[in-house]
Amino acid sequence: MKENIETTRFTNGLTILTEKMPDVRSATISFFFKRGSRHEPKHLNGICHFIEHTVFKGTEKRSPLDIAIETDRLGGNFEAFTSHEETVFAMKVVDKQISQAFDLLADMIANPKFDEKELKREQKVIIEEMKMVEDSPEEFLGEIFFSELFQNQTLALPITGTRKTVKTFNQKVTRNFHQTVFHPQNLIISVAGNLEHQEIVKLAEKFFGNHKANLETSEISPQTQIFSPILLKQKSELEQVHFLIATPYVSATSDKRYAASLLGNILGGGTSSRLWQKIREEKGLAYSVGASGMTMQDCGVFQIFAATSPDNFKQTVDLSIAEMRKIKTDGVSLDELRLAKDQTLASILLGLEDSGVRAGNLAQSEATHGRQISIDETLQNLENVTISEIQQIADEYFKTENISLIGLGNFKGMKIKRERLEI
Repeated sequence: MKENIETTRFTNGLTILTEKMPDVRSATISFFFKRGSRHEPKHLNGICHFIEHTVFKGTEKRSPLDIAIETDRLGGNFEAFTSHEETVFAMKVVDKQISQAFDLLADMIANPKFDEKELKREQKVIIEEMKMVEDSPEEFLGEIFFSELFQNQTLALPITGTRKTVKTFNQKVTRNFHQTVFHPQNLIISVAGNLEHQEIVKLAEKFFGNHKANLETSEISPQTQIFSPILLKQKSELEQVHFLIATPYVSATSDKRYAASLLGNILGGGTSSRLWQKIREEKGLAYSVGASGMTMQDCGVFQIFAATSPDNFKQTVDLSIAEMRKIKTDGVSLDELRLAKDQTLASILLGLEDSGVRAGNLAQSEATHGRQISIDETLQNLENVTISEIQQIADEYFKTENISLIGLGNFKGMKIKRERLEI
């Protein structure tokens, strides 16, 4: 597969990545900062997410309304998000608007005004966002899950921060963190679509060429510890109980990540997966059920997720654990492995038709691996996965003492002992 990828690295640490897609009329511009909530000091928990919000609130030459109008004029395909390890701003536009979109994004990110009144207003908005998460069982369960799995580490803290920390983010605090962390050394600009690489380099030079390298260091712990709690949090007003079964898993940089991904697909990655067929189709116990691996730079988590009625909770847990156990004792078949490979390969190839996916892939590969992993290399690595490698992943990570069970709902006094989670 032909990939037209070019790279330019500035002396101040900024990386420019482009992939030319001459047969499309769009382009996606992504500003990818290699910093997220896990890099924050605990007393500033949530500040990356806060900055993600407040750069929209005006620059020296654009008011908040100007930014909103310009975004809509360019098509409105603007996405911004914060995760544990990254903060991303991306805009998809028609190819003739690349320079205008870049100018808007770069101005917001390089020159935010951080007006005190706007910051106060956005604090209220983010606190409302926190309330919205608490009203969403799946999202609230996710926060509880991270808090229990990574106790007393930065990964345990919510990406949005807390009401207490967010209220402290005044102009001085916000500007200081922005200047210290949101600088070119932590920035990858990736652009995919109908573009010219040198045009992007010139635009980046205009906004970031004079910025000096920063000696800011990461707050990541030298070794992340993953705990194995069993917690059923009572929330009586919910009709269903929502739960996650989890184990430690491979990291994003592990050579085992291809086999680990396929194992997740076999267990719960689609409608033909073991969990879907057993729990939804055969038993009718859940509308939503599945499994996936979540990878980070230094660690990973495998998780099974489902929502069911309180009366069916224990049976659904038992069936989930049984499918994990069967993988260890009986392995997977050649047909299952082939199906998982076909499903994964198709998903990758279909995604490549979208400039947004390609821009995201460029930045993620650079941030995680420090290089571009070609599509052909990825496809070949997936194709090379064997049944024995799948078995090795299950044997290494599916262990009773490492199993976590986190639930949210009306458990009516139910309790789960670790013996029930035996694999």
